[in-house]
Amino acid sequence: MTFPASHKTVFVLDHSPYFLTSCQQHIEFDIFTKTRQPGIIPLAPISKSLWTCSVEAAVEYCRVVWDIFPTNKLIRFVVSDTAPRFLNSWSQDDQNMTNLMSLMAQLGPPSESGNAKDYNILNGLTAAVEALCQCSEIQHDYRTSLTDTAAKIVNRGRIICVTSLKSDAEIRVLEDRFYEVLVAQNKLAASSDSLMPVHKCELVLIHTCPVNKESENPQVSTRNVASLLTCEIHKVRSGRNLAAKLGYLVQLHYNLASTTVTGIPMKEEQNANSSANYDVELLHPSGAHADLMKTGFSNTEGVHVCTVKEGQAYETVTLKWCTPRSNSVELQYCTGAYRITPVDINSRPSSCLTNFLLSGRAVMLEMPRKVGSKIMSHMLASHGGEICIHTLGTGRSTLEDPPSISEGCGGRVTDYRINDFGEFMKENKLVPYRQKESDRHDPPIERAKKRLYRLTQYWPMVISHTTIFNMASQLDPLLTLVTKEVLTPEEVVECKKVIYQLVTMENKGTSLPVPTIGMRGKGPKREEQYRTMWNELENYVRMHCVTAEHNIVLDCLLECRKPLDAESATQRSNSVAPPKKLQEKVPEKSEGKWSEVDFGWKESKIGEQDQDRVPAAKKARVSNLEDGILGNVSLLTLWRNKVNAENAKRHVEFAGRLSADGKIAQLYADLNVEGAKTE
Repeated sequence: MTFPASHKTVFVLDHSPYFLTSCQQHIEFDIFTKTRQPGIIPLAPISKSLWTCSVEAAVEYCRVVWDIFPTNKLIRFVVSDTAPRFLNSWSQDDQNMTNLMSLMAQLGPPSESGNAKDYNILNGLTAAVEALCQCSEIQHDYRTSLTDTAAKIVNRGRIICVTSLKSDAEIRVLEDRFYEVLVAQNKLAASSDSLMPVHKCELVLIHTCPVNKESENPQVSTRNVASLLTCEIHKVRSGRNLAAKLGYLVQLHYNLASTTVTGIPMKEEQNANSSANYDVELLHPSGAHADLMKTGFSNTEGVHVCTVKEGQAYETVTLKWCTPRSNSVELQYCTGAYRITPVDINSRPSSCLTNFLLSGRAVMLEMPRKVGSKIMSHMLASHGGEICIHTLGTGRSTLEDPPSISEGCGGRVTDYRINDFGEFMKENKLVPYRQKESDRHDPPIERAKKRLYRLTQYWPMVISHTTIFNMASQLDPLLTLVTKEVLTPEEVVECKKVIYQLVTMENKGTSLPVPTIGMRGKGPKREEQYRTMWNELENYVRMHCVTAEHNIVLDCLLECRKPLDAESATQRSNSVAPPKKLQEKVPEKSEGKWSEVDFGWKESKIGEQDQDRVPAAKKARVSNLEDGILGNVSLLTLWRNKVNAENAKRHVEFAGRLSADGKIAQLYADLNVEGAKTE
């Protein structure tokens, strides 16, 4: 079992006295718009500290994660003070905003009286590695499950450290020392029963500074320290820039996407009689845009745009608020639902939109198109207090009639085996099953997959592509009994009866129900119809041969096919080969006419040997040229043999002329010999 890096995330917050420094991003505290009376001094603007900005950005990161993923996305907090402190655990009960805000309030700001030399961010990173080595609840369940995969759990994690570093050299030293700590902690975890080694760790270092200071080299740098460790360095100013950076990272870490709902009608706060259009940005799993990207509208219609927020650029999909037509008879089918969360949770447009959806309303979203009719691709609705974005199908529904099959110039028809497929689904219906611990057989789902694979090895989807499935009345119960895993002797007899009935039909010359869809002319001949039917039936029975009883049915089928092939082989040998008595007297290298017949004689001899054995699987016609004959025969001889074989089918040569040495044949050559024997 492999757990992704997003399963466990540890935030390491620098709690040193330096983070009491102001971020230098001023906030206007006195926002009165009316004219002030004379003599009143306006309040001075305020600014947050680096610690407050770090906490707010980290809490917003957690809010987005927990809104979209209520479970199995765990986040822990480590405060790097003079000694590291854990604020919460991997327990699911600690993964909520109420608990986190309470812990942050109890912690308080950094101390002013501390000595900067007593604070080292490496202490917090060491505690973070120890936290990653601890098992989460689901990892503990897998380890104690006593299954084959219990010892194969891959433990991955991510550490996000918000601190302030002096130079690039200090960053490199911190990376190397962190790698040493990671290796040492893995050795301790390998010898412990309660800990797990970290197989892959992602370290994200965020260097933050006040807004009025220029950040050196603000570009992101990534370094693979070792196979266990990958480091990312982000240099960003504090305040709104830090919040925007973590908002961008949460999209990368959890594979989220952004959707901006535009054109939301909302009454203005100052004037209730007028309304204005607002925009709200939402975050959700990127799977909600999968179908949109496949259609290509995101590039051609301007749906996919790039937005910049506080210097951080990322992509968002713009969808327009849509009022669906009331005369719409059919509703669009839904292909998926994903939880959402607003980017700016405290804004008035976001609050109005969420309250509107939580009241039981639904909002249709359409793609803004330059030309053509509008296409509603998504819908916003709430289920049990959880708001989700629903992806709507913009193409043909799978519940509609199947698409027609092109038949060339004759038009388009639909000849799928729909009824047969419905019966096939009923026969392979799955039901819930609780497996017992003492059951040593394969799980039911695995057995069902094997059965489904065996039954679908040959299952034509189109009526015109099969013959035996169009003869259900003649071939039942053979087609259904052969698919069973075990056959009883009575069922074997029933299968043989069906094969004998087919032989009777062939002898009587009964026509087969061959599909004529897309055909021109009279269609195939009766012999060709039966040959196709026998070939298809043989392949079908072979695919389901799993027991000795199935092989009995297959042997019966091959024996019933044998007279048809043997008759043509006998006619070919009688028309070309000499009598048996003269075969022994034929010289190895004959002259004249016999040099041409010699190849046909060898073919008849091979055919007679094949008739004495049990018939094997039907091979191609080229198989008669084996045993070194193919390389010693010229093209002219092959052509003459083919012409002789074709002529032999139309006219049977006189046996006496075939056995004569020249053109004159002696009549009744054995008459005197037989008379002498009787005397």
